Amino acid sequence: MRIAQVANFVAPTSGGIRTTLRHLAAGYVASGHEVVRVLPARRDGARQVDGVTTLMVRSPLVPGTSYRIITEPWRVAAMLTAANPTHLEVHDRTTLRRLGRWARQQGVHSLVVSHERVDRLLGAKTPYSLRGVLPVRAAADVTNRGLAAGYDTVVTTTRWAAAEFMRLGVDNLSQVPLGVDLDRFGAERADRSLRRAFARDSDVLLVAISRMDPEKRVDIAIDALAELVRRGVPARLVLAGDGKGRKELERRAAGLPVVFLGFVSDRARLSALLASADVALAPGPVETFGLAALEAMASATPVVVHHGSALAELVEPGCGRIAAGCGYGFAEAVEEILALDPAARRAAARARAEQYPWSATVEGFLALHGQEAPPATATPLTLPTGRGDSDGLPRAA
Repeated sequence: MRIAQVANFVAPTSGGIRTTLRHLAAGYVASGHEVVRVLPARRDGARQVDGVTTLMVRSPLVPGTSYRIITEPWRVAAMLTAANPTHLEVHDRTTLRRLGRWARQQGVHSLVVSHERVDRLLGAKTPYSLRGVLPVRAAADVTNRGLAAGYDTVVTTTRWAAAEFMRLGVDNLSQVPLGVDLDRFGAERADRSLRRAFARDSDVLLVAISRMDPEKRVDIAIDALAELVRRGVPARLVLAGDGKGRKELERRAAGLPVVFLGFVSDRARLSALLASADVALAPGPVETFGLAALEAMASATPVVVHHGSALAELVEPGCGRIAAGCGYGFAEAVEEILALDPAARRAAARARAEQYPWSATVEGFLALHGQEAPPATATPLTLPTGRGDSDGLPRAA
């Protein structure tokens, strides 16, 4: 097969979609398939890295973010026509959603991955004064029905993410969980000197890794720390990530033992941070999977997750807690975890993560693509090459 992956919102500081594209592409290539990716970038270009051809489309920045969005989807269609894929995989629900129509015209098998739950995301972005007034659910139903009709398969990563399609009776819906790099993340990555840079040996070290945008609700993590401090728990919080809400969060954390690291590009340092923490916090209420929380569990660090997100499907009592979406609820959950035997809770967290290897995700996606399909329909690619990042994704703006 020649699989075309197309996405928006992929940047050097992005997380979930970038990670997913990288692991899927590596798995496809290892299985003997070709991969061509089309992604937004500062300028047009192409590069080939590790058997993956990446075509970059000149795209504007989304105001206030590091993300770019393709505003000329017809150029993507032209690129795909030239690349002649046998299968199309779209990781976007915005400007690229109509590529399913191109796939049908070309006789190309197509699937779209729903990385967001639209009804919950729209609800989170709706001003409080208009909640219950604007037809959020009806708007989500319209867009979801149209999305499902445009592709051979709609893929979600959890039952929670699938719920908004299931209520419409969508019959081309499949679920494939994402995975975690079990070699990169592990208890052995713990770094005592790194931990001591943030906390004393007697302190409880909390960590949260998240984009600092309002819908991610990082404020809950700060409020949880404030509640723990009020209770006399010697806790400290490290926040890794950046975003337009950071300044407001820094004001909220004033006077509290909170460290803002910004975006951590060094994956080795990130894995060491997760493995060195006592508890990881995942306060986002609209997460459709939650790779950062799974990476924490792979690092043998238990997690506290928002009860309203898909992460409630991943967490079991031994490896973490599902908490009410407020600082008090998260603080309660942290204390419950700390009351468990440290070795047992770490072992349980790692064991749960081991149920989600990336190899299973790749196998699931290949099954949806139809791995048995003959690859002979594709002709050799003749695309320009160039030097790029190790994963072939666009460089920083």
